[in-house]
Amino acid sequence: MAADLTAEQQRQLGSLVVRYPVAEELGWRFAGAGHELYLVGGTVRDAFLDRIQDDLDFATSASPEESERLLRGWADHVWLTGARFGTISAQRAGWKLEVTTFRAEAYTPGSRHPDVRFAPDIETDLSRRDFTLNAMAVRLPDPRFVDPFGGLRDLRDRVLRTPADPESSFGDDPLRMVRLARFAAVLRADADDGARKAAEALAPLLDSISRERIRDELTRLICAPSPGRGLDLLCDTGLAERFLPEVPALRMHRDPLHHHKDVYAHTVAVVRGCDPSDATLRLAALLHDIGKPRTREFHPDGRVTFHGHDHVGARMARHRLRELRYPNVVVSDVHDLVYLHLRFHGFDEAGWTDAAVRRYVRDAGRPQQLRRLNELTRADVTTRNRARAQRLAVAMDALEARIAALREAEELARIRPALDGREIMQRLGLPPGPLVGRARQMLLDARLDRGPMAKEEAYELLDRWAAQQGIPPCR
Repeated sequence: MAADLTAEQQRQLGSLVVRYPVAEELGWRFAGAGHELYLVGGTVRDAFLDRIQDDLDFATSASPEESERLLRGWADHVWLTGARFGTISAQRAGWKLEVTTFRAEAYTPGSRHPDVRFAPDIETDLSRRDFTLNAMAVRLPDPRFVDPFGGLRDLRDRVLRTPADPESSFGDDPLRMVRLARFAAVLRADADDGARKAAEALAPLLDSISRERIRDELTRLICAPSPGRGLDLLCDTGLAERFLPEVPALRMHRDPLHHHKDVYAHTVAVVRGCDPSDATLRLAALLHDIGKPRTREFHPDGRVTFHGHDHVGARMARHRLRELRYPNVVVSDVHDLVYLHLRFHGFDEAGWTDAAVRRYVRDAGRPQQLRRLNELTRADVTTRNRARAQRLAVAMDALEARIAALREAEELARIRPALDGREIMQRLGLPPGPLVGRARQMLLDARLDRGPMAKEEAYELLDRWAAQQGIPPCR
């Protein structure tokens, strides 16, 4: 280990061997064959943060063929998917391992794949990595700390720097600029001036990066402990304009309901107030007010309104998430949450009927979506007016109590019309078609309005509806 480590840092680094016995075992295996092996990247960084990784990354002097030979018969499974890039993947006793030959690489503009050249030593390998705090290594099996670019100092100071010149680093792989924002959010870190200026200058290069890769970084960013740091960096550098322009647009518009903050600051607060383990919910929080710039209206009395921003924003959110190649279920769920995020604000304990509560639950959809909608609604209250915030919290408590009571009495999650399509067709003598669907919707609306309904009552209601529609009685 390096002599300049503090006693605490030596303890943290030494714990790698205890935490990851599989790494020490693999180190002896490679050393016995005459090869160097190092733990690298996030595994080393997180050791100094007292965090445990599930996936372990290694760098080695061994060729890919030799790494494969050493892993086979020792690992439970071996994969060669990344072999042409020098990486052999394996699994042993539940640990996921990637062993990569020392590399010195350059990227072809517009390509996510590097032109791989193998390097002679670990220092050259570390120089190609994204940030200095990810360019630390520990030699195995006898641990020796390697930190040629001051990554430990930057980790301590919470500074994000590139080992190489930032223009070259970001030019090689423009996605690193979004990773810059992601690590700012994850580690509560700040980009150094060189990295920030390079990101501003090279932001247009993001257009060459696949939307899927950007999507994955964005998801990690908004679920991080300090999403505001990452979002600020994306917006300040112009990176967000390349793939999420609706968010920086929020900085230009003030929200009269939260007049102490602009809409952007309010949005960051809402994201922060939502469950970080639920990416769908945090995406909805990020996008819930993006319809406001398009719906802003100024009135002669000085008021500013955003009528319909929930509906407009839902359409915009659906478009943006599709552009970023999010799964259809995520797109649909976020759209619905944005569309419904103002529904609660019409709630009045004295004024909402059971029918209104039933419709709220049904429109929310699955129980998971109802939970998300209620959590988003609570997080959306960022007013500094403590009395108003308390009133809204009490109102939400009351609504959730009403939902719980009705759920227990009526099985709200499984609300259905009292008659199914077959029974409707049999009663009215109808073939399958639109009329049956209209009849079923009428019965569903009645169920939501009236609550549970016996079949006899449903048949009487269906007969009256059929007469109004001019459908002759079935003989």
